[in-house]
Amino acid sequence: MEISGRVRLGRRTKELVPKLQPGEIAVIDHEDLDAMGALGLIEGQAAAVLNARCSITGRYPNQGPKLLCEAGIVHLDNLGEAVFSELNDGDWITIQNRQVLLNERVIATGRILTEHAVAEYMRSAALNIDEELSRFVDNTLAYAQQEKALILGRICFPRLKASLQGKPVVVVVRGLGYNEDLEILSSYIQEAKPILIGVDGGADALLKFGHKPHVIVGDMDSVSDEALKCGAELVAHAYVDGRCPGQERLEQLQLDYHVVPAPGMSEDLALLMAHDQGAELIVLVGSHSNMIDFLEKGRKGMASTFLTRMKIGPILLDAKGVSKLYNTGSAAQLVPMVFAVAIPILVFLAFASPWRHFLRLLWLQLRVLIGGL
Repeated sequence: MEISGRVRLGRRTKELVPKLQPGEIAVIDHEDLDAMGALGLIEGQAAAVLNARCSITGRYPNQGPKLLCEAGIVHLDNLGEAVFSELNDGDWITIQNRQVLLNERVIATGRILTEHAVAEYMRSAALNIDEELSRFVDNTLAYAQQEKALILGRICFPRLKASLQGKPVVVVVRGLGYNEDLEILSSYIQEAKPILIGVDGGADALLKFGHKPHVIVGDMDSVSDEALKCGAELVAHAYVDGRCPGQERLEQLQLDYHVVPAPGMSEDLALLMAHDQGAELIVLVGSHSNMIDFLEKGRKGMASTFLTRMKIGPILLDAKGVSKLYNTGSAAQLVPMVFAVAIPILVFLAFASPWRHFLRLLWLQLRVLIGGL
């Protein structure tokens, strides 16, 4: 194996991805490479990925290395600090088997993550799931006790220019599968005209599909300048003590914004804000919903998400994975079944609110299904 190309360095994968040019070799410093980091590298058309750290430690079966293998991208890890101390952006290097060469000089030697190797590491990591789950549950319960007063109490939300009262709201997060799910929901967005909230990079996802977000919520570290300047109302997520990670960037861009201190993730903040301001229905796209999702986000529990979903209750519709409904089985066999089950329910619920939005989503999804015949 031999690959040559220019390098692009980034300690944080999500900060490197926007700067990565097609065909460049990405140099990262990312232990337990997560799925979204890998997808960013794939979408950026990296020729290869060099990781100074261990891309899969075996603590849990993180998805990043598997996705890179499936995309056919050469991936070396455990290269050590030399790849950052010896290289600069734009340097031309050669990868020969396990070695990285600069000016024909070996500067680092790593581990090649082949499809077979990744499968073995994933199997080993899966053996740790029970132990990891035990720690995850303990952490969730401990933080739930600490955060319940804040989340279940009253967070001071700004009054938004776009009224959410009695309207459907779509909240978009850049979680695994968000592209496919957002594509399926595009017809609903066009017809129902819901209020659109992008959570950090979720705003870019909306723009990619031709939908302008009304509101952008987050710490503003993984959303583009283009999205921030699109005219959406900006809500910067701050720590409970008031420190706001996104404040400096927003001020440099000379943009107006609200600051909301709250525990948990920006995803939770967006959902709580929509609920607080009277949304009739909240459709969540790209959500983080299981232990692997949260571990890949660097979180050791899901207290805030658990409490948030308890508070929001029946008005939340999680669209994660909805696209997979159209990729299994025969569509022709499913259509009669859908009609047989759906018609009595439709008659009973047709005039109820917010059920009309659920029904509209069902009808639009049925149209997509029939269109695939």
